Amino acid sequence: MNPAEEYILDQSEPYRSILLYLQSMIQGAIPGLELKYKYKIPFYYLEGRPFCYLNQSKDYVDVGFWNASHLTVHIEQMTTTGRKMMKSLRYKSLEEIESTVLLEVLQDAYSVKDRKFWK
Repeated sequence: MNPAEEYILDQSEPYRSILLYLQSMIQGAIPGLELKYKYKIPFYYLEGRPFCYLNQSKDYVDVGFWNASHLTVHIEQMTTTGRKMMKSLRYKSLEEIESTVLLEVLQDAYSVKDRKFWK
């Protein structure tokens, strides 16, 4: 088991369940992702570049997006608290996860790689 998977499994409930669900959604939605352990959290890379990360902090789990300034969908549902460049979807329970919103943001982030600033 890699350190990113250990990070997820070592979390207490309800965060472990949230992280496992998010992991399955992310990996199912975006082809070619590589799960690494960077900055002491699970980090997904796409084509060798940071894509998104999972982070349990305080009483929530963040799905943070690396190229967040280029995202165009569901921006109003994302938080930037304490960060200048990244935005995230934040969840305190499994019930709060709107799968459609998450998938649309993931697809939007994936489409960034086809835009001129990805390279």
